[in-house]
Amino acid sequence: MRERGSSRKIGGDPADISERQISEILTTYGVAVNSQLCTQVREYVALLLAWNRQISLTAIRNAGEIVRFHFGESLFALEAVPVENGRLADVGSGAGFPGLPLAMACSSLDLTLIEPNQKKATFLSEVVRSLSLGNVRVLRCRIERLGVGAPQFDFITVRALGRYQSLIRWASHSLTEAGKLILWIGEADAQLVAREPGLVWSEPKRIPGSRQRVLLVGSTK
Repeated sequence: MRERGSSRKIGGDPADISERQISEILTTYGVAVNSQLCTQVREYVALLLAWNRQISLTAIRNAGEIVRFHFGESLFALEAVPVENGRLADVGSGAGFPGLPLAMACSSLDLTLIEPNQKKATFLSEVVRSLSLGNVRVLRCRIERLGVGAPQFDFITVRALGRYQSLIRWASHSLTEAGKLILWIGEADAQLVAREPGLVWSEPKRIPGSRQRVLLVGSTK
């Protein structure tokens, strides 16, 4: 469930949010912001709001809060986990968070977006095409269909996805040696997940501006 803060709102039209405002928001999450990233964020927000009129992608329709809640929280992972030059699978990508913001900020990241819903996968492909993200591929399937084989990914990211037990089992077999599973999760759920075997869990890291949500990282060793 989305948390409501007291932060100043910016208009719902993407044109109402400037690069300066995007930079100010993302800086609070420890993000190193440049002009290219801000331009891509504006274009992504415009696509998200346009497509959201046809299919359910986000309950947030305010441009500033989209940048804060979706982009800021996604990019906060860069402070906790060095994903540069790695292979990352974003499971249940939905509208593309956290995977696409990470790929936008790290051109050296090899990203696979895993999304079973056809309409959402089509939206993801449109974002990848429009933003010319050559380091991203979209895979329309469930993780169960990928099977359990040799390790494939250095990082696996999941945001707001249930069935954590099956996810952890899959991740423990699909991560490379010293690979990491990164979860955006509520504090109470983090305490439950950290008891699950198969991975070594770090201390939860509170997401800036959130009262309950944390970043939880599990490692294969």
